[in-house]
Amino acid sequence: MDIRVYYEDTDAAGIVYHANYLRFFERARTEYLRERGLSVSELAAKGQVFPVIRMEIDLKAPARHDDLLVVVTRPVRCGKSSFTLCQQILRKLDGRLLVDSLITLACIGENLRAKRIPEEVRQVLDQELTAAGGPV
Repeated sequence: MDIRVYYEDTDAAGIVYHANYLRFFERARTEYLRERGLSVSELAAKGQVFPVIRMEIDLKAPARHDDLLVVVTRPVRCGKSSFTLCQQILRKLDGRLLVDSLITLACIGENLRAKRIPEEVRQVLDQELTAAGGPV
């Protein structure tokens, strides 16, 4: 997913404020599911939401105002009620890795308790893990 860095995304030094990378990742996760036929809002309407429960983020190099970024999202693990995605932000112009992360999400129901990942979500994650030769 491509994201343009706007002035509002930057700090006084003209580089992306670190917390904005979290917003970029969130958008990319939503689009990742949408591109695979899944709607976050439809899942939520069925009582299935996916809060972030763990983040590991390495800031490698700064993104600057007007940069065009690419956010890459791919699954690396899928458990019974949680899954982990690798999300990376690269500068589109030169392909330089700017941010590297592992984001773990849990599936919870209306009572805020963990529940099994819905089958349609599991199928998407498992299919991509299998295609990549990773663990399922």
